[in-house]
Amino acid sequence: MIRFLIKGLIRDRSRSLFPVLTVMIGVMLTVVLQTWFRGVESEGVQIAASFDTGHVKIMSQAYADEYDQIPNDLAFIGVHDLMQDLKKDFPDMIWLPRIKFGGLIDIPDENGETRAQSSVMGFGVDLLSSDSPEKRILNLENAVVRGRLPEKRDEILLSDEMAQQLGVEIGETATLIGSTMYGSMATYNFTVVGTIRFGITAMDRGSMIADLSDIQTALDMDDAAGEILGLFPDLFFYDRRANGIKDQFNAAHQNPEDEFSPVMLTLKEQAGFGEMLDLIKSASNIGISIFVVVMSIVLWNAGLIGSIRRYGEIGVRLAVGENKNHLYRSMIIESLCIGFFGTVLGTAVGIAIAFYLQETGIDISSMMQDATMVMSDVMRARITPGSFVIGFVPGLLATLLGTSISGIGIYKRQTSRLMKELEV
Repeated sequence: MIRFLIKGLIRDRSRSLFPVLTVMIGVMLTVVLQTWFRGVESEGVQIAASFDTGHVKIMSQAYADEYDQIPNDLAFIGVHDLMQDLKKDFPDMIWLPRIKFGGLIDIPDENGETRAQSSVMGFGVDLLSSDSPEKRILNLENAVVRGRLPEKRDEILLSDEMAQQLGVEIGETATLIGSTMYGSMATYNFTVVGTIRFGITAMDRGSMIADLSDIQTALDMDDAAGEILGLFPDLFFYDRRANGIKDQFNAAHQNPEDEFSPVMLTLKEQAGFGEMLDLIKSASNIGISIFVVVMSIVLWNAGLIGSIRRYGEIGVRLAVGENKNHLYRSMIIESLCIGFFGTVLGTAVGIAIAFYLQETGIDISSMMQDATMVMSDVMRARITPGSFVIGFVPGLLATLLGTSISGIGIYKRQTSRLMKELEV
């Protein structure tokens, strides 16, 4: 019977083409919206974790209390031993010691006098170790605009925008002026070997990246780091796992009486990220739910209209003696076939569009000129397992519901009036 009904739908386009197209378009829009919301959420978390918060972060308790001020005078000392413990206790995590610092970058002329100067936000990361994952985490190889990555001591990268403003050429000397861990003035000469652009407005305005050991030397922070970031290998944030790691670490290392003892925080406990992520997730879930409901209503109405338009056909079939129950079941099966094919096609087209948006994205840099948050200028979709099934809610259930309700009219038809209706 199902095979017979499918053949009938294929041969009679008035009964199949428009309903299938309607379902396909509705499902496609649902899938694209779902992947877009998930992409925005995932992109924000991944960038924040890679550049700032980690999935978990270790700091001294005093540093954590004044985190927004980047107080390197309160940095944690004894990084080497702590890193050994972390790799032993949590081998499945990526651990990255870092130093964030602010200061001035001074570009001297041929006489050693200041030619140009600008404020800079710097990062000390492990660039020179052969097994360091920092280049991959920060996507440095793809971020290089001119020059190359540092290969030896005292080499740095500057943001390309700042380098152009200062007129810095590859190979020139740049002097960092800042303060040491102990509050005295620090000056240190570096060689600019490359310029970078991350596509993150807040980072591209004026950032500097140097090897961790160079910054430790420049700021008198021997065996010290302001932060140790912990990341899951796939770079996706898992809240429950992060909380478990935090509780285990703090139970073993935190000492409430020692302000310089290490403390671990999760991504959601830093700088309001928890509230922001909850807000994004709630907004995306509400948006997706509303859209699914709206598309369900649209497809429900399409099912109703399709059944009403077949009012005469239903009368003919009843007039020739077809059982009402059989007719109702056949319409239900037809709606399921239409919903299934439309959903499969819509999901395939939606996933194809989402894949393009995931790989290419949409450039919103013109909207990010004054942004201060670490956020990508390119917004991308993200395909998740839910993307393959979410379309079945409006595609199958709504179509089935519309046909089921409209089909009840079959039982209200009076056989005695069928011939009169056919005469009309």
